[in-house]
Amino acid sequence: MTETITPSQPVLEEAAQRLLDAEALRTPCAPVRDLIGRDDLRAAYDVQRLVVASRRARGAVVVGRKIGLTSDAVQQQLGVDQPDFGVLLDDMAHLGGDTIPIDSIMQPRAEAEIAFVLAQDLADGPLDLAQVRASVDYAVAALEICGSRIRNWDIGFTDTVADNASSGAFVLGPRHTRLHEFEPKDVVMSLSINGTEAATTGNGAACLGDPLTAVAWLARQARELGEPLRAGQVILSGALGPMRPVTAGDKVTARISPLGAVTVTFTEGES
Repeated sequence: MTETITPSQPVLEEAAQRLLDAEALRTPCAPVRDLIGRDDLRAAYDVQRLVVASRRARGAVVVGRKIGLTSDAVQQQLGVDQPDFGVLLDDMAHLGGDTIPIDSIMQPRAEAEIAFVLAQDLADGPLDLAQVRASVDYAVAALEICGSRIRNWDIGFTDTVADNASSGAFVLGPRHTRLHEFEPKDVVMSLSINGTEAATTGNGAACLGDPLTAVAWLARQARELGEPLRAGQVILSGALGPMRPVTAGDKVTARISPLGAVTVTFTEGES
């Protein structure tokens, strides 16, 4: 059996700097798995924390978390058996109807999700499905605009984790729906680009069987890492269907019944 060697701090910092330089120069970089390995989850999250810390030092504020790799197909593609997560920052946030400069997100791809806004901290207790349900203030239809600093989306599990779970931006819809009004696992989703359906219809069960199950998983992971979920934070619970690439001029709309619709348009130029 091959022994896993934990990367040194300078190696972790080198991986983080590679991703930060790619972002600053707007030039995708080589995968970081050559530095931190393909399977070292702890190292990947260590790099993610360094990347996020650098952005926070420049003024960004944490406003929530995102869950990725919630579909069986994507997990199989990357050879993993669990989701991942990243950090949402205030400079990633948009409202439905906004425009986003296409060059502000590297290699952008859009996907439809349910976003939950928390009314209570998820820091103590069992962090089970019942507690998560009781802690949610409301849900909204959301678009996640994924982005990758890794050239040609050539990602393995540690690459996407280190790259803040391939985060780019997120867009929240206008309608606030309480959990007593719907069951997240039963929602129906369609994604269209310029009025043409771009993803097969999906439902809430595509996200770990129930988007609230994904949030419970995240709550336990976040607490274990010493950064529990807090009241007021936005939680993107995971894709309800496949990602689709977007280009300048595209108008993307997600319809998630009964949460309503959310739309964003991509424009030329940088933010």
